[in-house]
Amino acid sequence: MLGVMTVPEALRLAEDRGLDLLEIAPTATPPTCKIMDYGKWKYEKKKQATAARKKQVIVQVKEIQMRPRTDQHDFETKMKHAKRFLIEGDKVKVNMRFLGREMAHQELGMELMKKAIDFVKDVSVLESNPRMEGKQMFVLLAPDQVKIKDYLKANPTAKSHPENLPELKDEVEEEDEA
Repeated sequence: MLGVMTVPEALRLAEDRGLDLLEIAPTATPPTCKIMDYGKWKYEKKKQATAARKKQVIVQVKEIQMRPRTDQHDFETKMKHAKRFLIEGDKVKVNMRFLGREMAHQELGMELMKKAIDFVKDVSVLESNPRMEGKQMFVLLAPDQVKIKDYLKANPTAKSHPENLPELKDEVEEEDEA
């Protein structure tokens, strides 16, 4: 803190030190300035932004398409895919399309949707209830890290084991050591 001084005096002081004069708060009375190396400051900000992006987790929404007349085996296969997506950390949108006369029997679609929710309830949390939008019914499921951790402990031979899940890997290894 150097105190209040004129602009030419502050510029001279900054040039003597080989640094830049940056205006921090132009609307303050008197305006606040800082003597610093602007290039170095920009470089550090850029590095911080890059590091923040690396730590950021991008959650994708994977979509599972079904029909009210989907058979049991096809249903189970699609729901196994949905469970794998949830374990990997992605959200899942279960989408059911009604065509023609199927619209008259939406209760069949609702039963299948509830069955789908029950199938993945051990690794997910319901983000939005099943709802109709035009000729489609959909539900959004999000991964629940606590449930996934318990599921992977109970099923160690699961296809998507903690090696694929960096945020769970450390927790599972710590508990195995204990």
